[in-house]
Amino acid sequence: MRLGARIFKTGLAIMLALYAAQWLGLEPAFFAGLTAAFAIQPSIYKTYQTILEQLQANTIGAILAVVFGLAFGHEPFVIGVVVMLAIAIITRMNLESATIPVTLVTIIIIMGSAPNEEYLMYAISRFGLIMVGVFSAFLINMLFIPPKYEEKLYKKVVTMTENTAQWIRLTTRHDTNTQSRRKDLEKSKEELVELDQMYLLYKEERNYFIKNKFNKARKLVLFREMINVNKELISILTFLDDRENAYHHLPDNMQRLLSQQLDHLTTYHERILMRYDGKVTTQMTDTMAEEVDEGNKSLTDLFMDSYDYKEVTREEWLSLLPIVSHIVEYNQRLEHLDRLVESFFSYHNSDD
Repeated sequence: MRLGARIFKTGLAIMLALYAAQWLGLEPAFFAGLTAAFAIQPSIYKTYQTILEQLQANTIGAILAVVFGLAFGHEPFVIGVVVMLAIAIITRMNLESATIPVTLVTIIIIMGSAPNEEYLMYAISRFGLIMVGVFSAFLINMLFIPPKYEEKLYKKVVTMTENTAQWIRLTTRHDTNTQSRRKDLEKSKEELVELDQMYLLYKEERNYFIKNKFNKARKLVLFREMINVNKELISILTFLDDRENAYHHLPDNMQRLLSQQLDHLTTYHERILMRYDGKVTTQMTDTMAEEVDEGNKSLTDLFMDSYDYKEVTREEWLSLLPIVSHIVEYNQRLEHLDRLVESFFSYHNSDD
């Protein structure tokens, strides 16, 4: 079993909330621990952003709970109405949806077992417990070493690129297990969603020095393009998977040319990623560049000729037209990414 940073942060936040509530003499302390578990966030900036909205949302929930509790009592029907009103107001104010669970806890804690006497003091005490939990989560997130999203993002991009490129090479050589490939392809598509989410977390991380901000801005552009190139690569594998039978009926010379060009491009792709990581210190050689350019020209020419000379039927030609389009688009995106990486190193060296 693997224990990640989020698990440790949650445990520490609950621990701090319980001790803080006991030290302040607020009972029952477990309310603060419960709130801390809901309030923990994956990044420092996200925590700072959330705590401001938690203050607003919880204040709304507490006020509604007090007003309705004093006016109408604490019946389940009344609690349900307060919950609905609180959600409607929070949504109307465009506050984060993540604030809603903690606000509902606030309402239920205040109204769920409130005494008829000294209700206002009881509500204030419970609201204090809730805020102890929220601030405990905030403090732990501030002090705890934040996750290295840049490193995680790069490793995930590299792993996905290598895995997808391997499947493409095997597929073009008719050497794959279809079920295994499709299972892995679906997994890759799910990982693309995780990749986008991780990119947003990395984007939200704040730098407080001007030099670091400029460097971060360039890296954001780079990683966004790395993800876009990976999406194009997965589109190629998806197409080959969907049109596998049509691909196998292509003339041998066209299959061979498609396979060679995809080999050149995926190698080019992997080289760009290694260049970013410092494993390769030079740009792609002129010979490699010529092979890629010549491959694109030969592929498009051969594909057009295959229809002119009736080597494939019109239906087969139309069904395979998108693969040529995807390969050309993939090539263009790789060239753009290559220029971005080279530009990054030029500015990065001048900054240093």
